[in-house]
Amino acid sequence: MSILSDREIKLLCQPNGNSDFIPMIEPYFPQQVKTRTTDGTIQKIVSFGQSSAGYDVRLDRQFKIFKNTQAQLIDPLDMKNNYYDDHEGDFCIIPANGYILGITMETFHIPRDIIVISVGKSTLSRCGAVANITPIEPGWVGKIVIEVSNGSSVPLKVYAGMGISQFIFHRLSSPCEISYDDRKGKYQGQTNLQTALV
Repeated sequence: MSILSDREIKLLCQPNGNSDFIPMIEPYFPQQVKTRTTDGTIQKIVSFGQSSAGYDVRLDRQFKIFKNTQAQLIDPLDMKNNYYDDHEGDFCIIPANGYILGITMETFHIPRDIIVISVGKSTLSRCGAVANITPIEPGWVGKIVIEVSNGSSVPLKVYAGMGISQFIFHRLSSPCEISYDDRKGKYQGQTNLQTALV
């Protein structure tokens, strides 16, 4: 297994003249983006886009904020939607020692010979934020739900449109025999912020 370089990721993401080509990442930014313009003002942001050996994904504007007033116990086999407050906006406040669910702005079409592992971004880690994503399997199609925990004792602000996690793409020794799509994975084709399903 090998890790894809920026050059290899670009080949899987940029149109190549083949009418059947499906980009691995949409939308795709071939370089790191470190600022954005709002109302004519240039603002620094936590970067997103292509890095030398990965891709930094962004949070969209949909969030689910976990509220411990409804749950006396978290049971992954019986996770209720009323455990969360829905929030949509340019930012989200994560309560102290709490967590949120967010979703990527990017949509992914993962080839049969690629698996994706996610790691946190150092700027956010230094603020107490931990971004957790399970491996993205070969054959996955859709947006990715990201759990962001606040490990600090005070509220933490995260912004829509900022980089939240770096995806590292690993090429398998051969294409998988049964992909996530083949086995009809329960989150396949995800476009909205989906809570836990069993």
